[in-house]
Amino acid sequence: MTIEEFINYQILKTEHLDITVSSIAIVVIVIVATFIGLRIIRSFFNRFIKKSEVERRSYWSVYLILRYVVWVVVIVLLLETSGVKVSILLASVTALLVGVGFGIQQLFSDMASGIVLIFERNLQMNDIIQLEDGTVGKVIHIGLRTSKLKTRDDVILVVPNSKFVNDTIINWSQMDYNTRFSVEVGVAYGSDTRLVSDILFDCAIKNKNISANPNPFVRFNDFGDSSLDFQVFFWVKEPFLVENTKSEIRFAIDNGFRKNGVQIPFPQRDVHIKTNVK
Repeated sequence: MTIEEFINYQILKTEHLDITVSSIAIVVIVIVATFIGLRIIRSFFNRFIKKSEVERRSYWSVYLILRYVVWVVVIVLLLETSGVKVSILLASVTALLVGVGFGIQQLFSDMASGIVLIFERNLQMNDIIQLEDGTVGKVIHIGLRTSKLKTRDDVILVVPNSKFVNDTIINWSQMDYNTRFSVEVGVAYGSDTRLVSDILFDCAIKNKNISANPNPFVRFNDFGDSSLDFQVFFWVKEPFLVENTKSEIRFAIDNGFRKNGVQIPFPQRDVHIKTNVK
């Protein structure tokens, strides 16, 4: 068998399909070239786009859209090259999907949601988000069907994309550059409220993770049942680690209260005992 005969050797031939050695070789070469081309494009973006957080997230969205478009075009061209009639194939697939549509409707819902996320860019790489159940995580991968979050416990959470589209989520990264948080504390009645305010402000302003602009501030919230209720507000640039920052502030507040004799009260209840007098 000559090389030409080997290249043109038919492996499978039907009414709508004609597969030869050369067509398989073309498919392999095109797929490999597409992989290499997409990697070159990705390297090009990494090299020439500035490295600010916002631009990195924007780049990733553009790259995802480009990648999916390229693969769809390549697959359609390869099918046509192999002799597959794409229109007939789509008709067959459509008929099949009608039969099993109810079983895989969630799959298509997730994929459609993935396309919406990519085009609307409401969710981007490295965004810090909070799900409806209170879970906070950093987006480390956005796929067509699912996306991955890295939680504060370093657990990788795989989340269907429909959850990001249909549920209400908080995206901390799309707020202002600084995000506001607070720590609440109650002190005993009779405490010097101005002294308490100064201690809380000092504990916040000295924490290295807290932004100096805007400045932290203290609010005297209420006269509680057992305590005078205060709240210290502060801004941070890294909301993903804010729970650690809150813990550090609470340690500092406890230490400041001990040094200045400020008491954190226990809940108090008045009990009246009545006795029967005969």
